[in-house]
Amino acid sequence: MLDSTDLRIIDELYKNSRMTMKELGEKVHLTGQATSSRVAKLEDSGVIEGYTIHVNQVKLGRPVHAFMNIYTKSPYHEPFLAFLDTQQPFIGNNFKISGDGCYLLECRFPSNEVLDQFLVDLNKHANYKLSIVISK
Repeated sequence: MLDSTDLRIIDELYKNSRMTMKELGEKVHLTGQATSSRVAKLEDSGVIEGYTIHVNQVKLGRPVHAFMNIYTKSPYHEPFLAFLDTQQPFIGNNFKISGDGCYLLECRFPSNEVLDQFLVDLNKHANYKLSIVISK
């Protein structure tokens, strides 16, 4: 069971997972050693699964941000999923969903021309509804 200190630790790590245990402890009013012990327990129990970074996709050369509802053409999804494997640089997330569509893709592209070619190739395996992100 998580207590309020565990939740504060998670909140602080979410903001900055690179801080030292001493810095984190100061924020949640624990010693560095006590904080380290709590973080280790959160990791061991699977509450904290890992640490990640945030990347500026525009500076990385992928300014076109798109979401696509995917409607597969048959109940056999393997050709669609195999196509996605060949497009990994563009795929941020692929969620299997219920409701409107079979999958929800989040993608990043370097240009509208590359997006257009992706859609032409995608249409061989599935239909889609495209939404372009205007701003975050």
